[in-house]
Amino acid sequence: MPHLDLPGAELYYETSGPASAPALLLIPAGIATLRMWDEQAETLSADHLVVRFDPRAFGGTRHDEAAPFWNHRDAISLLDHLGVARATVIGASRGGAIAIDVALHAPDRVAGLVTVSARVGGHPEVPLDAATQARFDEVESVDPAVDAARMLRLETELFAIGSGRDAEAIDPAFLARARELALPNIAHALDDGDMRPLEPAAAGRLGEIGAPALVLVGEHDLAPFLVQFETLAASLPAATAHRLAGTAHLPSVERPGEFSRLLRDWLAEHGL
Repeated sequence: MPHLDLPGAELYYETSGPASAPALLLIPAGIATLRMWDEQAETLSADHLVVRFDPRAFGGTRHDEAAPFWNHRDAISLLDHLGVARATVIGASRGGAIAIDVALHAPDRVAGLVTVSARVGGHPEVPLDAATQARFDEVESVDPAVDAARMLRLETELFAIGSGRDAEAIDPAFLARARELALPNIAHALDDGDMRPLEPAAAGRLGEIGAPALVLVGEHDLAPFLVQFETLAASLPAATAHRLAGTAHLPSVERPGEFSRLLRDWLAEHGL
């Protein structure tokens, strides 16, 4: 299993596709691992070099909890390790925040940017409605030191179901897949480590990103992500924005075929 040795970490990554092809760097959501991109890797690796990795405290990556780190620097170190000069960086949720930070920290390394239900570093907090707040409170009431599996299951279901629909209306195979994707992170429930943010934060700097951007969100995502989607769509100078119907926080997992077609068409349109 490939690992990149970094100060305080062994970064787990996978690659597929021709080394000489245009590169894509895929970064997963915080409720998943790089396995969330399995369907896209299979589809896109026919004519792209697909690189994906687990950030520290997720999946197959091991790290020293005491060592400070910057996720965007880890991503660039992986590109360096693989000899990739430029890539289209694709990130979901927490991975979307990392992707945005990469585009700001090293714009010369980013040919394109794709955000999926992304967080934006430094974005103002978005108030939750009472029902959603109660669901978050339920997650936070579980001590991860006592029952990390239950905490992660509740968190995963909260995001996978989203708002405006309930579990009974969702394909049970998708919910099972979402729960499966979160399982490897149980082992990391207590080892977030000393993560350092990009400074200045992304929220006030989005206009600096000149690369073509595809901004995606599920129509049933939670309010904070819908608001941040609107912020990205309005603030990125070269943004194409799209809401994916019938999905919430994991559209690439819930509707992989539709997601991959949309992504592939956008990549082709921009020669990426």
